[in-house]
Amino acid sequence: MQADGGQSPQAVNAELNFEQAMDQLERIVSELEQGDVPLEKAIDLFQRGMQLSQLCGQKLEQVERKIETIVEEDGQLRRRNFAGEAESGEDF
Repeated sequence: MQADGGQSPQAVNAELNFEQAMDQLERIVSELEQGDVPLEKAIDLFQRGMQLSQLCGQKLEQVERKIETIVEEDGQLRRRNFAGEAESGEDF
């Protein structure tokens, strides 16, 4: 039986925001670092930690794609994506 009420890891992950996932991941790391976790539980915690790590990475990638900075070039404001590449035809 799953501790989350029977939901799949994907369903649980979809309900977590970045901060919640990081909090869970930090608790897992802390518990594993204590070293007194039974092997089977340690494996389960490690697997959950990997899922949370992937989720956090995906959420960061989504945010990175959304982040835009506005910079001034030759007296005009242009929209740039996070990586600093100019987007075509998007002058302000």
